[in-house]
Amino acid sequence: MVGMSAPESTLPRVGRTPRRRSRVAAFSALLLLATPLAACTKEPEPSSALEAFAAGWPSGTWDGKVSFVNPDNQSVPGTDVSAQLKAYAGTMTLPSARMDGKPAATKQTATGKLALDWTLPDGAHWTYTTDVRLTKGKEAWQVVWEPKVVHPDLQAGASLATKRVVANRGGISGEAGEELVAARPVVVVGVEPRKITNLSALTVLLDSAFKSINIAVDLSDLPKRVNEAKADSFVELVTLRREAYEKIRKDIRDLDGTVFREETRQLAPNRVFGRALFGSVGEVTKEIMDANPGKYAAGDEVGLFGLQKRYDERLRGADGFKVLITSKASDGTVREQEVYAADAVNGQALKVTLDPKVQNAADAALATKADRRTALVAMRISDGHLVAVANGPDGGGDNLALVAQVPPGSTFKIVTAYGVLDNGSVTSNTVVNCPKTFTVEGRTFKNAHDFELGAVPFHTDIAKSCNTAFASLAPKLGPDGLAAAGTALGLGTKWDLGVDCFTGAVSNGGTGAERAAAAFGQGTTIVSPVAMLGAVGAIARGKWKQPLLLLDPAPAAPAADGPQLKDATLNQLRAALREVVTVGTGKALADVPGGPVSGKTGTAEYDANPAHTHAWFVGWQGDIAFAVFVENGGDSTATAVPLAEAFLRALNKP
Repeated sequence: MVGMSAPESTLPRVGRTPRRRSRVAAFSALLLLATPLAACTKEPEPSSALEAFAAGWPSGTWDGKVSFVNPDNQSVPGTDVSAQLKAYAGTMTLPSARMDGKPAATKQTATGKLALDWTLPDGAHWTYTTDVRLTKGKEAWQVVWEPKVVHPDLQAGASLATKRVVANRGGISGEAGEELVAARPVVVVGVEPRKITNLSALTVLLDSAFKSINIAVDLSDLPKRVNEAKADSFVELVTLRREAYEKIRKDIRDLDGTVFREETRQLAPNRVFGRALFGSVGEVTKEIMDANPGKYAAGDEVGLFGLQKRYDERLRGADGFKVLITSKASDGTVREQEVYAADAVNGQALKVTLDPKVQNAADAALATKADRRTALVAMRISDGHLVAVANGPDGGGDNLALVAQVPPGSTFKIVTAYGVLDNGSVTSNTVVNCPKTFTVEGRTFKNAHDFELGAVPFHTDIAKSCNTAFASLAPKLGPDGLAAAGTALGLGTKWDLGVDCFTGAVSNGGTGAERAAAAFGQGTTIVSPVAMLGAVGAIARGKWKQPLLLLDPAPAAPAADGPQLKDATLNQLRAALREVVTVGTGKALADVPGGPVSGKTGTAEYDANPAHTHAWFVGWQGDIAFAVFVENGGDSTATAVPLAEAFLRALNKP
C-alpha cells in the first residue's frame, strides 16, 4: 500500500550481512584460529623422560612413568629394569640420581647425563656422571636401558661390590717412643667338628695343655658348641700369643680336630703389662652396636675397656672402601676392576708416661701375691709422670690403682701429721701419748694388736703408727682442718688424667668420734692408690703436682700445681716417714738396694668386722714415689710391705 512501509525483516540494509551469513563467517573464523593453535601443541621432550628416570633410581621403581627399550629398540618392562639395576648394584644400596643438564637431542634420538650419588657403607659418597641414551617413541621418549647407564665400565653379567680397606689400629707408646702396645702375632686355636674323632679325649688334652702355660680356658660347653656347629666350621677356643702357642705347639698341633689361624692383634709386651689400664681390643658386641646405631658393623674390632675403649675412635682411625666391578670369566675365576677407592685413615697412637722398667718391676712384684686383688702405682717425683700402673693378679681385671674407692687406713696419718705440723699445734718432738685405747663420745679406738707406747714424741707415734695418738689430735685440726690438709696434698680435688680416676673424698666435720676416726684413716674418708701416691709425692717434692699419664693426647684440663709447702713442716714430716722404715712398721724395707726409703704403712678396716682389713704402703725412694694396695690383705707388714720390697728389689736389680 502506498504510504505504508514494508516489514523490517523483508528490507535489505546497506552494509549489513544477514544473520545466517554472520554465523557461517564466525564459524569459519574460529576454524582459522583453531588451526594455528593445534599446530603449536608442545611436543614431548627427552628431559621429561630423563627426569622421571632419575627420580625412580633410589627405589628402583618407575610405576609406568618411564618406558624402556634395549639397544636393539626392543621394549623392556620396567620391572626387568628394576631387577637388573638391583643386580648390577650388587652389595650396594641404590644411589640417588639427578639429571645433569639438558639432553642433546635430534628428531629421533637424545643423549643426557645423570649424576649418581652412592652412599658407601661408611657413610662416604661416591659420585660420578653417566650417559643415558633416549629414543623417540610413538607417544613419548624412551630410555635405552643398558649396563653402562649404571657405570660406564659396567658390562652385562657384572655387578658392583664394595671391599673394606681396614685401617691399621694405632698403638700405645711410652715416653721414650718404645712400643708398649703394637701389632703382635697370635695364633687362634679352634676345633673343626668333622675332624674330631674323640671329643672327650680331645677336651682333656687341650685343657691340660692350656693349664701348663697358665691359660684358663673354659671348655665345659665345648660339646654343645661342637654339636651346634656346622661340620666344617671353625669353633674358636682361645687366642694365644705366638710365644705362648709355641710352648704347647707340639702338644696340640696334631690332635684330631684342632685347627689354627695365624693373625695379629694389638697387644702389650706381655699379657700382664698394663692390662687393666690399657684394656683390650675385640670383636664389637651387640650391646656396643645397640648403643651406637650405625657406627659399627658386625665383625669390627673395637676397644672393650680401658684406654682402648676410652680412645677407640682415635685408635681405630677410619676404614677405606674400594668399589669394584666384579665378573666371572669362562673358567670360573672372578675378575675385579677397581672403579673407586677411598683410602683408609690409620688410627693415631697414644703416648703414655709408663716406663717399661718400672712397670715390669711392679708387675713382677704383684705376681708374688696371686691370691688377692692388688695394685701398685708409681710416679716420678720430679715431674709427676706415672711410670707404672699395675694391677693383680694376672694384670688385674679392674684398674684398682686408679679407681678403687677404699679407706686409706694409717697411710692417711701422713695427711693428719701434715695438718697438725703445718698449723703449729704440735712439732715432731711434742709428746703425744699413745695409750692402748682412746675413747671419744663413747666410741673406743685401739691400736693394732692392742699395743701402747705411752708418752712418746710425735715422730715415734708416726713411725710406730699409733691410732690412739692420732685420734687424740683430731681436735687440733678443728672441724674442717683435716679436709684442708687433704686438699693441700691434692686429695678430693679435680684432676684430669685423661682416664678415669678417683682422687679421694676426705671426711669433713661430723661428730667428734667421726673426726677422731678420720684422723687415722677410718671414718668416711676414702681414697684410691693414685690419690695417696699424689699426696706422698707432694711431701717428697715440696708441693702437690697432679700425676700425669697421657702425653698424647694431652689432658684437656689438668689441675694446676698446688702451693709450695713450708720447709719447716716438710722437714719434720719427712724425718718421721724415714723413721717408719728405719725403726718402725716398714723396717723390712731398710736394706733394699737403691738408697733410703721413706713412707707409711696402713691397715684399713673396710666393714664392721675388725678382722677385715686392706693393707697399704705408700712411700718413695730417690725420684720414685709409689703406693701399694692389697685388697683384704690383713696386716700391712705381712702383705703390702713385702710387695713394696719385691718392687724395689726388682726395680734396682743390676
